[in-house]
Amino acid sequence: MASIRSRRPRLLYVTDLTYEARGRRYCDEDIHLSARLRAEFDVALCHPLDAAALMDGHDLVIVRNSGPVLHYQEAYDAFRARALRDGVRVYNELTGRGDMAGKGYLLDLTAAGLPVIPTVDRRADLGRLPETGSYVVKPKLGADSIGLRFVDRQELADLDFGEGGGLLAQPRIDFRYEVSFYFVDDAFQYALYAPDPERRWELEPYAPTAADLDFARRFVAWNTLEYGIQRVDACRAPDGTLLLVELEDLNPYLSLDLVGEDVRRAFARDLSASLTKLLHRASFTQSHSIG
Repeated sequence: MASIRSRRPRLLYVTDLTYEARGRRYCDEDIHLSARLRAEFDVALCHPLDAAALMDGHDLVIVRNSGPVLHYQEAYDAFRARALRDGVRVYNELTGRGDMAGKGYLLDLTAAGLPVIPTVDRRADLGRLPETGSYVVKPKLGADSIGLRFVDRQELADLDFGEGGGLLAQPRIDFRYEVSFYFVDDAFQYALYAPDPERRWELEPYAPTAADLDFARRFVAWNTLEYGIQRVDACRAPDGTLLLVELEDLNPYLSLDLVGEDVRRAFARDLSASLTKLLHRASFTQSHSIG
């Protein structure tokens, strides 16, 4: 087999082109982004259920808009286990500490005193949540608001969190708006926000302040993900502070159709460079371990 250096790298682009989301066409994003990556890679698109069977024939697997893994958890677990066992290069790297590993990181961030919506997963810890009129309850392994519901204080007190803390509870924040910061590796790309909390899928470009970027970079640094795309989702609390809602490091939707052509071009360029660096690092490690 020819070495990666003597031919174009082969990229397996994992996406569910049929996945439907409210107000968004995920497939359009992957069609256009994968087309841009063809400038540097030989690209093949595949459904997430086919990734494990096809990944051996490629130099790198990039997981993009593959939908909530809850819909195919067994297949995803098998793909992840095989990739780790066989040393398959996967992007994002499989070492993410955010949503890639479930939402338990919200407990760790709460315990560390970082600016995150306070989160608990046991009835014994409910006293750590502030008094408010409503609370959010969601599965620790949830995604895309699957299983999310709102309860009052009494319902929260009567809640069965399940063995091992299968549920998370948070105060419902009366936020002013939500904002997302997008990164490739540790490089900030752009930000978008939803001015209307009732229409979270309607995003507009957002000009972050230096303090906003310091906030977002704090969580990117905490995640210690050397290569990958990350989306830091936050809400603007009534007092003006930002609180983390989610650290998406598995397959974050990028809303690239809402940014200018120059931003899309820069994003694709930085993504291509990141993929190339991951390939070269892996090749260097393999050659030195063999030698």
